[in-house]
Amino acid sequence: MTTSEFTAVLEAVGEIVPTLRENGRASEDNRWIVDENVHLLEKTGVLRAVSPRRYGGLDLPLAEAAEIIKEVASGCGSTGWVAMVWVSNAWIATLYPDKAQDEIWADGPSTRISGGFTPSGTLTPTEGGYTLSGTWRFNSGCRGADWNMAAAILHRPDGTEEEAIAIVPMSEFTIADDWDTFAAAGTGSASSTLEDVFVPEHRVVTFEQALMDSTPGREHLAPERRYGLFPVVFTECAAACVGIARGAMDLFLQRVPGRPITYTSWTDQRQHPLTQVQVATAANKIAAAEGLARGWWQLLQGRADEGGTLTAEERAVLRGEAAFAIQLAKEAVEILYGASGASVLQKSVPMQRFFRDIEGFAQHALLLNTTNLEVQGRVLLGLDPDTPFL
Repeated sequence: MTTSEFTAVLEAVGEIVPTLRENGRASEDNRWIVDENVHLLEKTGVLRAVSPRRYGGLDLPLAEAAEIIKEVASGCGSTGWVAMVWVSNAWIATLYPDKAQDEIWADGPSTRISGGFTPSGTLTPTEGGYTLSGTWRFNSGCRGADWNMAAAILHRPDGTEEEAIAIVPMSEFTIADDWDTFAAAGTGSASSTLEDVFVPEHRVVTFEQALMDSTPGREHLAPERRYGLFPVVFTECAAACVGIARGAMDLFLQRVPGRPITYTSWTDQRQHPLTQVQVATAANKIAAAEGLARGWWQLLQGRADEGGTLTAEERAVLRGEAAFAIQLAKEAVEILYGASGASVLQKSVPMQRFFRDIEGFAQHALLLNTTNLEVQGRVLLGLDPDTPFL
């Protein structure tokens, strides 16, 4: 059921979409979303969307959070991606012990958390916790984050190793000036580095604990919000990409009326049959991606409401569907970009940025269509998914 809180946030975001779009070039040139965009994400309630209610958050179902992320991304791809990271990681933070959560949200429900899952650091046990060192690349949103999740290899005293995720104040990290890219330029996804920083025990969860939703010292997460780590990551990433496609469609429909086709007798591109086929094809690809999303949200929320979880096979299928939805969104933007003429090459025309952004996001190693269809195809053929990222 749609909540009034969700509706209020979604409507507020709709009102700021023109501003996010207008700020797109400045964010790209800045290599980080402009301060106004960060302020608007907080003001509209986006950053409180899934934060626990006991800290002042809205605790919305993740399907509603996905709709909010889509709306943000329709205004600016980089801002949508950063919002997706901060919102998704707010949910992931609920997998930590209550003591850690009390610290994370001590300053309010709009806490911004960056980080990822590539274990690029080393955790070494010490009295009361661990020391952490490492460098993490492609750290989207780190430039505006309060906290950062850092995946690392935990070296046990008995010689065994295990993957774990530490959550550390962003102020402890050094952020490199190394983000200068063709796509997703405004995400500020720079490298971040720590060297021998102490992390208390309650701020570290093992990869297995996160995947199995079995962290000790955590009591408050309601069953209806237990979706699973990677289902959350994949579906929210898909939401950002579908939102970019929505935005590209809006831009195309705004530009095309009365636009002539150069070197032809056509004075209004809308009248050309090819344009009609192109816009319909793009619209149907976006609708198909959103149809896949409705299916996986019905499954995810339904299973959570029952107090259950998805099977490994269902998670593998969800991975394939999410990646395919991203592929459909990418193809829709490619069609619209290709139908927009040479003037779209100008940086003052937002369409070219939407095109470049979705091309970049679709290249994310975790979201590659071929990789994820392989995982899905394996289980459809009765084979093991052959991946722990479920």
